[in-house]
Amino acid sequence: MQIPPFSLDAQISEIGVEIEEALIRVFRSGKYIGGEEVNSFEKAFASVIQTTYSVSCNSGTDALILALRALDIGEDDEVITSSFSFFATAEAITSVGARPIFVDIDPENYLMDLSLIEKAITPSTKAILPVHLFGHPLDMDKVMEIAKNHKLKVIEDCAQAVGADWGGKPVGSYGDIGCFSFFPTKNLGAAGDGGAITTDDCELAKTIRELAIHGMPKRYLHTNIGYNSRLDSLQAAILNVKLLRLNKWIEQRKEIANHYINKLSVIEAIRLPSNNLINNFGHSWNQFVIRIMDNSFVKNIKFTPGLDIDNENRDLFKTELERLGVNTIIYYPIPIHLQPAYKELGYKEGSLPVTETVCNQVISLPIFPELESIQQSYVINTIKEIFRK
Repeated sequence: MQIPPFSLDAQISEIGVEIEEALIRVFRSGKYIGGEEVNSFEKAFASVIQTTYSVSCNSGTDALILALRALDIGEDDEVITSSFSFFATAEAITSVGARPIFVDIDPENYLMDLSLIEKAITPSTKAILPVHLFGHPLDMDKVMEIAKNHKLKVIEDCAQAVGADWGGKPVGSYGDIGCFSFFPTKNLGAAGDGGAITTDDCELAKTIRELAIHGMPKRYLHTNIGYNSRLDSLQAAILNVKLLRLNKWIEQRKEIANHYINKLSVIEAIRLPSNNLINNFGHSWNQFVIRIMDNSFVKNIKFTPGLDIDNENRDLFKTELERLGVNTIIYYPIPIHLQPAYKELGYKEGSLPVTETVCNQVISLPIFPELESIQQSYVINTIKEIFRK
């Protein structure tokens, strides 16, 4: 049996006809940029996130850049964030001329260690950019308290966390601005790139909308140097269809996560997501991430001649899983602060020890709403077989 880390096949079978009808409707309308589909999606998405405004854009990366620009963050400013994230989190900060300041992560949830944020604040600090990674929300009550005490802006990176909430309140509704991605593998995915920004601030929403359309408050009047960053009507039409099913899909993801945790908890060599994540902190399970803590399984692996592997336990485990038909992804093997592109920031190995350790141990198991029970059991039994005593 071959288990993919992610698949849209079943989803397309379920809603393909409805999506095709929506796309044909857009084609026949002749309105491919803006129009009713985009307006309808923005209104519906704002309602889901429980914010007053939602402004759609071209991608999650653009959402972060537009948010930073709207908050007037730029040259000589510092933004505190996590190095354990997709590169775009820091890339957006650099793109507006600011400097990312990385703090280490909590080894239990892989999110920014809240006890380290205040230590990283300097006179140049302008904002905190928390990342709700893998669908797990950061404690936004604490983040907002720190931001208020130090008069800092908060931009939530919700790229992997649509549908997640902290204390019953959706992520993306706490900070000054929330930023979302609709990349196809996300819980709410388009058929290409797409993103959105959420806020309760009328002026911020207005500024973001203008920046996303060449800094243009009205036709051919440009008050800022902006971007061409619009969600097209075809993607909006797809998202309108999918948004209606988001809650159901997240519930299915939660069931799979519970199944994994219940069945794999007997393996001491694996660090599973803690039970705190299950007990309704509003995890949306965009990924199911485990850590390989020791090499007790190595003696059981029958090596394939010529196999090209690293010596790390996690990479060995991944290779063996794939040989047995369980395909996985590593998010993320290299932390942002050690990427060659950020060499000039001066971070060295050992700068963020928890982040660096976790990057060498994490691996994401297959999870998507339509992952069948027989497939889940195969993943579980395959892992147990690898760790058999």
